[in-house]
Amino acid sequence: MESQREGDVSSRPTKVYSDDQLAIEIPETAHQISSDSWFQVGFVLTTGINSAYVLGYSGAVMVPLGWVGGVVGLLLATAISLYANALIAKLHEFGGKRHIRYRDLAGFIYGPKAYSLTWVLQYVNLFMINVGYVILAGQALKATYVLFTDDNTMKLPYFIAIAGFACGLFAICIPHLSALRFWLGLSTFFSLVYIVIAFALSLRDGIKAPPRDYGIPGSNINKVFTTIGASASLVFAFNTGMLPEIQATVRQPVVGNMMKALYFQFTVGVVPLYAVAFMGYWAYGNDTAAYLLSSVNGPVWVKTFANLSAFFQTVIALHIFASPMYEYLDTKYGIKGSALAVKNLSFRVMMRGGYLTITTLLAAALPFIGDFMSLTGAISTFPLTFILANHMYLVAKRNKLTSMQKAWHWLNVLFFGFMSVAAAVAAMRLIAVDSKNYSIFADI
Repeated sequence: MESQREGDVSSRPTKVYSDDQLAIEIPETAHQISSDSWFQVGFVLTTGINSAYVLGYSGAVMVPLGWVGGVVGLLLATAISLYANALIAKLHEFGGKRHIRYRDLAGFIYGPKAYSLTWVLQYVNLFMINVGYVILAGQALKATYVLFTDDNTMKLPYFIAIAGFACGLFAICIPHLSALRFWLGLSTFFSLVYIVIAFALSLRDGIKAPPRDYGIPGSNINKVFTTIGASASLVFAFNTGMLPEIQATVRQPVVGNMMKALYFQFTVGVVPLYAVAFMGYWAYGNDTAAYLLSSVNGPVWVKTFANLSAFFQTVIALHIFASPMYEYLDTKYGIKGSALAVKNLSFRVMMRGGYLTITTLLAAALPFIGDFMSLTGAISTFPLTFILANHMYLVAKRNKLTSMQKAWHWLNVLFFGFMSVAAAVAAMRLIAVDSKNYSIFADI
C-alpha cells in the first residue's frame, strides 16, 4: 500500500487499494495523510474533549440542567455523538474516493452548493472554537496572576493578547496535524494535571462545605432559555466537526482504525470530563464558577500548576481545531518541502499569524465563554455533527437501508434541526443579555 511521504505531494490525486480491493482516489494535500496509528488519532480526539473547556462544564452544563438533566444529558450526548461520528467515519472511503475534508464529502454527495455551505459552517465552527480557546488560555493566565497580586493592573484582555501570541508561535512551529506526536503526550499530561487538581480540590471543598443549592436558577422563562443553551453546550463537548480531516491522518484500514480511535475517545476519553464536571457541581452547586479553578480553594502553588497546565494544553488543543484552515492555505499556495524553508516559514508567520490575530482580537472583545459554546453548538455543531451526518448517510446508503432505518435517520435530521434553531435563539439571547452587562473588552 502506498502512502504519501512528508512534503512529497503529487500534483495528481493518488490511488490506494482498500480492503475490498477497489481503487480509492486520494485528493492532493500539502499535509501528511495515512501516517498515524489509531492510538495517536485517539489521543488527538481526547485532547479535544478534555481540553480546558472541561473546566467550564460544571457551570455551563450542570448548573442550567441540574443533576438529572446534566447527568442524563451528558450520557445521551456521548452516545449520540459516537453514533453520528461513526456514520461520518464509515463514509470516509465512499464512491471510489477518500474524502479527507468534511466539505469534500458533502460536495461529493450533494454537489457544489453543499460543498460551499459545509465549508462555511465548518470554518465558522472551528473559528469560534478557537476564539473560545484563546479566551480560556487568557483566563488561565489571569487566574494565575490574581493568585499572587490583587492590584488588578492587568486586565483579562491583556492576558488574552498574551495567549494569542503564544498560540501564534506554536502554530508557526508545528507544520501539520501529524507533527503533534510529542506534543500530544504533553497535552495529555497537562490535561491530567488540571483535571486531577480540580477534582481533588473540589472534593475537599465539597466535604467541608455546608449544604449546597442544586436547584436550577432563574425565572421560568430564563430556565427555558438556559436549558436550551445548555443542550448546545452538551453537543459542543464532543464537537468533531472536522472528523474527516482527523481521519485523513490515520493509517489503513482507514475506517477500522478510525472506529478504534472513536471507541477510545468515547470510553476512556470521556471519564476525565465526567469526573470534573460532576465533582465541580457537587462541590459548589449553583455557585460553580464558569471556570472551575476560580471556585476551588487550595495551596497557591497547586492552583498555579493547574492554571498554567490549562494554559499550555489550550495552546496545543487550539492547533488541532485550526489545522483544517492551515491545511487549506498550505495546499492552495503550494507550501511543500521542509517546514524550515524560508518561504514556508514566512508563509506560516503571515497566514497563521494573521488568522490568530483576528481570533485573539474577537476573543478579547467578547470574552463570554458560555455564550460561545452555546452559539457554536447551535449554528454549526448541530448541523455538521448531527444533521449532516445522518442525512449524508441516508443519501449515500439509501439503497441499502430498510424503511425503519430510513425513518430513524429522518427522525434524527428533523429533531436536531429543531434543536439547532432553538439553541441559536437561546444563545443569541444570552449574548444580548451579557452585552448589556459587560462592555467591549470586558475584564470578567
